[in-house]
Amino acid sequence: MSSQRLDPESEPNSESTLDKARKKSSEAINRSSEALAKAILDIVTAVPKTSEAPASTPRDRARSIQTTASLKAAAISGTLALPTGPLGMAAILPDLISVWRIQAKMVADIAGAYGQSAHLSQEHMIYCLFRHAAAQIVRDLAARVGERVIIRRATLKALQTIAQKLGIKVSRQVIAKSAARWLPVVGSIGVAGYAYYDTAQVAATATELFDAKD
Repeated sequence: MSSQRLDPESEPNSESTLDKARKKSSEAINRSSEALAKAILDIVTAVPKTSEAPASTPRDRARSIQTTASLKAAAISGTLALPTGPLGMAAILPDLISVWRIQAKMVADIAGAYGQSAHLSQEHMIYCLFRHAAAQIVRDLAARVGERVIIRRATLKALQTIAQKLGIKVSRQVIAKSAARWLPVVGSIGVAGYAYYDTAQVAATATELFDAKD
């Protein structure tokens, strides 16, 4: 029997290739997280206006607002996920920004239904948008007093730090789930379903927050 001999250069080459792949992945995460952090900060610091009047049954109205926003987010995400391959990957950032804007407007409308528009702040916005997915990152914005959640004021630097952390977390999640963007139709349905679920979770946080103020 002949013994197999390892190429003495194969191991260093493998390590070099692995290092390059890791470096490339790290650079991609950094670029993505910076873009996402900027988008998050832009969205939450520009609190949307709402024409929603205080409702006699705000919880019911909030549920209706949630359904409309969830369907809209699902439609946009599903459509942007239809292209596969590189085109699908290029649509990820516009998809996220579009959904966050829908969710931000939804939070403003729910606040309006509860008669809380005047009190809605950028801290409320970032808490509502990301509490369900990144509770550890936004936890310092809130304090529980009995049955109520009090949103604390934050400096611009604190909001920037939170946005940076959220950008890193979201970019890693995007890379982990990016395989769906290469699957025609099935991937689009999955992305649309997640956008619907994610928007519903944001609505649940907003409803809980504003309902407790009654």
